[in-house]
Amino acid sequence: TGESGTGKELVARAIHFNSPRKDNPFVVVNCGAIPKDLIESEFFGHVKGAFTDAKEEKTGKFELAHKGTIFLDEVSELSPDAQVKLLRALGEREIVKVGGAKTIPINVRVIAATNKNLEDQVKKGYFREDLYFRLAVLSLHLPPLRERKQDVPLLCEHFIKKYNQELTKEIKGFSEKTLDHLKNYVWPGNVRELENVIYESMVLCDTPWIEEVNLPLRVKSDYLCLLYTSDAADE
Repeated sequence: TGESGTGKELVARAIHFNSPRKDNPFVVVNCGAIPKDLIESEFFGHVKGAFTDAKEEKTGKFELAHKGTIFLDEVSELSPDAQVKLLRALGEREIVKVGGAKTIPINVRVIAATNKNLEDQVKKGYFREDLYFRLAVLSLHLPPLRERKQDVPLLCEHFIKKYNQELTKEIKGFSEKTLDHLKNYVWPGNVRELENVIYESMVLCDTPWIEEVNLPLRVKSDYLCLLYTSDAADE
């Protein structure tokens, strides 16, 4: 669990690639991006002729992830019908393709992610309680970047190395003043926003060290507003 942009998929990948399943598939499913009437086909596949546009047989994500890991991003966005079908697959450890009759055993690790509080979703009737308990065997919460500012310098170093290659630059890092600026920014978009800010700053930078002038205006404006509010409170 965690806010958008905190790196939930990266953690899921780290779990997979540091486990005995690392040599097998890591399959990502964005539950919020799949049309309601296609979710079962995406999860479990379909046979040829199962519905109007089923011109050939399709392998579903669960079958593709056999012996590996399937990452269900935005799992809270699943419809009630899809939740029932997912619950059955997790409980029985087998699937049936849409329009098919053959039972296919599956061996997958399931990692689900959400930026919502699933316990609240259960209380409101939006998410099945039995599915919640099926998924919540081990829960990991990723705090927002504003609560782990000690990570900002490390992330900056990582992304600078990454984009130096892509942009064919030799930027060494942020000036000390600029790095302090970044550590005091509230980062509403979390790590994803930080990565975008670093990329934009590197594009605009033509010196070895990134300065405040290279930062996007929204970051500088938010920081100045934060300083003004802090100074007013002190007075």
